[in-house]
Amino acid sequence: MHITILANRPVMPNLPAIRARLKKHRIRIVDTETLPVAETLVGTRCAERWQLQSDSADFESIAWFDLGLADHVDVNFQHESDAISDIKLAVFDMDSTLIQCEVIDELAIRSGVGKQVAAITERAMRGELDFSQSFSERLGLLRNLDVDTALEIARNLPYTDGARELMTTLRARHIRTVIISGGFSLFADQVATELGMDEYFANTLDISDGVLTGIAIPPIVNAEYKEAKLREIAGAMGITMRQTLAVGDGANDLKMLNAAGIGIAFRAKPLVRSQARYRLSTVGLDGALYFLGNRPS
Repeated sequence: MHITILANRPVMPNLPAIRARLKKHRIRIVDTETLPVAETLVGTRCAERWQLQSDSADFESIAWFDLGLADHVDVNFQHESDAISDIKLAVFDMDSTLIQCEVIDELAIRSGVGKQVAAITERAMRGELDFSQSFSERLGLLRNLDVDTALEIARNLPYTDGARELMTTLRARHIRTVIISGGFSLFADQVATELGMDEYFANTLDISDGVLTGIAIPPIVNAEYKEAKLREIAGAMGITMRQTLAVGDGANDLKMLNAAGIGIAFRAKPLVRSQARYRLSTVGLDGALYFLGNRPS
């Protein structure tokens, strides 16, 4: 058994919460490995992997990730049986994953209904509302917004720290990178181009006379669509699901995350964090590389 610890600082902190839990459960650290340091746009990351042993501890019952948050680091637990497959496909949610915003909320602000739409978005991402129903409700509030406003937002999206580094390394490893987003194709096209990704699947806004009509052209990209598209692409590539990576933050990403060989909840809502196999909340997207047995470039 081992844990991987990632921190947004040049030197690993003392980790009192983690060490106290190890002591309480009589868990021994039998080996430590300092993983390669990565210089990123936002500063220095550091990472360690600890090999653990115990005669009696139930490793899976320990809230490793919560302990990590208490120590301001990301901690993920892995069995020895969690052999890392040769990843060939990596799929990503877009909003609040590859970019640091929800584009529907940005559109709503420009339409003068920002607070109303943001409240619905937040509840949907927490899993409190059906995604498809809430999506239609929010989109309807954007009726008559000028498409030029949407294009302006697309040209000025705030990218998530580590996104560029992650895509650079995935491309170098010849891993296919795909956006599967409940957002909009107008934005996904910009993000995929900017990050050098292979393709995207997202909702298509219906536009008439240069303004949004308040509806999307089917099919709607919801949780079921995301999982099905991941499986479809993997099947077309002739690879197993263990050779896939998925990253997302919202409740509508859970089925996709749990279907993938490596599913990572990134800066996610509590519901998503509690159900995903891997979690990142402290470091940037490039932290995903440590689950691939790789290092950021």
